[in-house]
Amino acid sequence: MSRDNQIIVGLDIGTSKIACIVAEIAADGRVDIVGIGKHVSKGLRRGVVVNIESTVESIRRAIEEAELMADVEIKKVYVGIAGSHIRGYNSHGVVATKNGEVTEEDVARVVEAAKAMNIPADQQILHVLPQGYIIDRQDGIREPVGMSGVRLETRVHVVTGAVSSAQNIIKCCNRCNLDVADMVLEQIASSESVLSQDEKDIGVLLVDIGGGTTDLAVFIDGAIRHTAVIPVGGDHMTNDLVAGLRTSAREADLLKKEYGSCMASLISPEETVEVPRVGGRPPQSMPRQVMAQLLEPRMQELFELVREELERSGYKELVAAGVVLTGGSSLLEGTQELADEVFELPVRLGNPQGIGGLVDVVNSPIYATGVGLIQYGHRYRSEQQYGGHKKKSDTSVFSRFRQWFGG
Repeated sequence: MSRDNQIIVGLDIGTSKIACIVAEIAADGRVDIVGIGKHVSKGLRRGVVVNIESTVESIRRAIEEAELMADVEIKKVYVGIAGSHIRGYNSHGVVATKNGEVTEEDVARVVEAAKAMNIPADQQILHVLPQGYIIDRQDGIREPVGMSGVRLETRVHVVTGAVSSAQNIIKCCNRCNLDVADMVLEQIASSESVLSQDEKDIGVLLVDIGGGTTDLAVFIDGAIRHTAVIPVGGDHMTNDLVAGLRTSAREADLLKKEYGSCMASLISPEETVEVPRVGGRPPQSMPRQVMAQLLEPRMQELFELVREELERSGYKELVAAGVVLTGGSSLLEGTQELADEVFELPVRLGNPQGIGGLVDVVNSPIYATGVGLIQYGHRYRSEQQYGGHKKKSDTSVFSRFRQWFGG
């Protein structure tokens, strides 16, 4: 096998940053990180491309940096998709088995039946994720192939996204001479790298705090039950600092990352920070608590919106494993403590797991989506290589994207 066939690349095209992570698959199946590239994202707003030229340039810079570190030429990438245009639905399908025994064809048919639902013309299905199967009213079945029965049912979670948003992301990648191997919902990608199987089985809420949006996913009994997007993220906190400190967006973002806290009670009143001013004015010394008093209400608002969404989903009492926070803004001091207060559930920070190689470089919630895209790609390629009904039931979005472009 050539080295090219052993390389998998995850491209996280976010509102605040573009992260390209390169992994090499070892002979024993281990995923080793061998390169990483990161560049400031210009051209996206709330996860959606609004300027193709700027986005292409940001992607190209991140790709070049990753290629240099990994010493490979990147040709194909797994790309994350997010934004307020994402919708999630639960659906149900029923078919009769053909020979009294469930076959892979029966599973494919019942999933097709479940995804036969009315969606807006400007939306397209991204994922169809089976939650479990029922054979002759016996539920709780995860692997139905080979079992006896005449009636097969499934419950699925269907994720849709705006056709135009997906097309624009693909255009940007193609302009950088990249093929899109698959496009993956970002919270699904993040879940691959930061959630354990035990957490997914017991019940867990993943909260991925991005720059423009916050993405949610609820897992129960090993399957995804609910997804949602909250249109509040780290950029909103930066804007609050811009207005409150009267500084530039760039300086506000740097101050947020270095000195930011979303719990004023954790900070000594004596602590101060130097705040650069605009228009050539001299820097101003300011209590660090002032920054926290600007950030805390926004983070609290975000967590309360997440809690309301969880309650609306009907799964609040079932997430026994608690909440896992990931994404860049989850690194703010006091985030876990504030989340503990709002959710009244166990809370932990989600760092990428199950990888080798440059672990120390990507051991941060910032890279949860990028590493997750690699792990998703590795699992998907393995399922294609070894066969099985999974590749039919979790439908690949790539073939549909080719149809959208008439390819």
